[in-house]
Amino acid sequence: MDFAELNWIAILVSAGSAFALGGLWYGPLFGKSWQRRVGLSDEALAEANMALVFGVSFLLTLVISVGLAVVIPLLFPSPGLISGLLTGIELAFVFVLTSFGINYLFARRSMALFGIDVGYLVCMFALMGAILGAWS
Repeated sequence: MDFAELNWIAILVSAGSAFALGGLWYGPLFGKSWQRRVGLSDEALAEANMALVFGVSFLLTLVISVGLAVVIPLLFPSPGLISGLLTGIELAFVFVLTSFGINYLFARRSMALFGIDVGYLVCMFALMGAILGAWS
């Protein structure tokens, strides 16, 4: 695969959209519930190097976006919004949900926390896939 052939604007928009979704998900939608379930106080969050957290998180989201941008056209020669959306959902279920499930079972984490974390990732992969599929 020639990375120069990738639609880098779509990749950046996809990653930025997923990052914004994360802000909503872990902010007003589920932020306090997530914070309570992982045991982080407001003080602990305030002490974190948020520039580092957000910067590395965006880079990791960008890696996912590039991966989806590579995989979607391999599966669909003429991808569109629906094929991208379904690819994102399928990859999230097959790789993310199962991996988190194993980890959360051994870590004895709650199903509510699993729902918050995996719910975000499934929605994130779906959103990114839809954007990349539509923009292909």
